[in-house]
Amino acid sequence: MPYRSNEDLPPSLQERLPPHAQDIYRAAFNNAWDRSAESDPARREETAHRIAWAAVKRRYRKSGGRWVPIDPSG
Repeated sequence: MPYRSNEDLPPSLQERLPPHAQDIYRAAFNNAWDRSAESDPARREETAHRIAWAAVKRRYRKSGGRWVPIDPSG
């Protein structure tokens, strides 16, 4: 089910991801959820979570135990 705010995200995501990464995750999840309305209901949530994580990983990387923004300058 879509998330209305970052506070609605699972606690594990709220604890691990910085607020901007949570925004990315939530937006990507909600978009994937909406776009997959016609797909297999049993896999809809799993697919939306995978897409959301992929979106976060385009802008953030894990360094030590923290998620940090990827430096666009390389």
